Amino acid sequence: MSAVGTTMPAEAQAKPSRKAPEHVRRIVWIHYGFQFFFGLLVWVPVFYTYQKVVGLDDRQIFGIQSIYYIAFCLFEIPTGLLADRLGLRRSMIGGAAVLLVANLVPIAEPSYGGFLAHWLLIALARSLVSGAASAYLYEYLQRHDAGWFYQRAEGNARAYSLVGKIVCWPAAGVLMAWLPASVYWLTALNAVVALLLALRLPALLGADPEHSEATGKQASTLRTVGGAARFLRRKPLLVLIMLQGIAVFTLSRILQVNLFQPILTAKDTPVVWHGTVLAAMTLFEVAGATLSHRVRRFTGDLAAVSVLTVLMAASLALVVPAPGVFTVVCLCAFSLVAGLVYPVQRKLLNEAITESRFRATLLSFESLIDRAVCAGVALALGSFLATGRLQTFLLLSAGAAVVLILVLAPLSAYVSRRHAAT
Repeated sequence: MSAVGTTMPAEAQAKPSRKAPEHVRRIVWIHYGFQFFFGLLVWVPVFYTYQKVVGLDDRQIFGIQSIYYIAFCLFEIPTGLLADRLGLRRSMIGGAAVLLVANLVPIAEPSYGGFLAHWLLIALARSLVSGAASAYLYEYLQRHDAGWFYQRAEGNARAYSLVGKIVCWPAAGVLMAWLPASVYWLTALNAVVALLLALRLPALLGADPEHSEATGKQASTLRTVGGAARFLRRKPLLVLIMLQGIAVFTLSRILQVNLFQPILTAKDTPVVWHGTVLAAMTLFEVAGATLSHRVRRFTGDLAAVSVLTVLMAASLALVVPAPGVFTVVCLCAFSLVAGLVYPVQRKLLNEAITESRFRATLLSFESLIDRAVCAGVALALGSFLATGRLQTFLLLSAGAAVVLILVLAPLSAYVSRRHAAT
């Protein structure tokens, strides 16, 4: 697709088919299943308590978390290169296999060393899949004349994954009380299912080296990195889309992972309601993800990302003066908009990468930037919380996101028009 499609409203474009072919829908559903089971980490709500039970202290637990985020950044580019050189499908298979091993380690070795190895393997598994899965879906649909279906498919995959978490996470506490290690056994079982589904995906002819005639002529790692870097320099619109993604990803991750409980605690929300609020937020994110393809009825994709990011920032800022009940409304509104914007931004990103051989590398590069920024923001967050300045942090985060969009939006529109003109 050309860059023109990123700015034109849906009415100005050719209307695509309403239904993908049967064989395409079958592969898309296998992809949905892979994303569902790969992302279903049953132990997430109780991993802190579990590690306390087996004898780790707070310093050890949060030390492991710090190492995990650093490792994730370090793994992103090498795993993207690996996916581009060895094949997107193979990278997904490898990620599922590593995830299986990662969830068996805490069962075999419930100690500091065991959990450190567990989190490092989780970082490796997610890095192998983060760019490859999205790239595989986009490439497959493009090769079967169903590129128009990508945004809806990406949104559906995210929605189904979130629904799985809503259903399974409330049971984590019960499972741990019954048999503590069961949450890791069940997650390992999910990894097995994801591995079997990845094996059922077809290789991409001409893209996956396992079925390419040029298997013995793959570019060296340095050549791949250099080619991806040169491609990025030639595509200023891609750089701007990546920068827009920083605001989307950072706002979403910082609120839903780091700020969620501190906000509710500051608003005197009882702890027993935290899980219910999180489930409600996730439901709204599911609704946004499933409806994201309808955004194009109203505006172009570039403008949609800008407008929706500003709405996310506004929802975050309104949390500051909001009373307890309205705080929940703001959090749910934030999640709804986050669900809407994510598939749109992923579609823009994939459309801007016109060289499929560098797709996974460039997607991993974008993911690395996002997580590196999150690491810096999380570090600053600790200082603000320690001094009781949560509201100041919320306002600063929202303001920084709005300023970034105000700078990037006109630049992106200009570069897009210039590209269309040439």
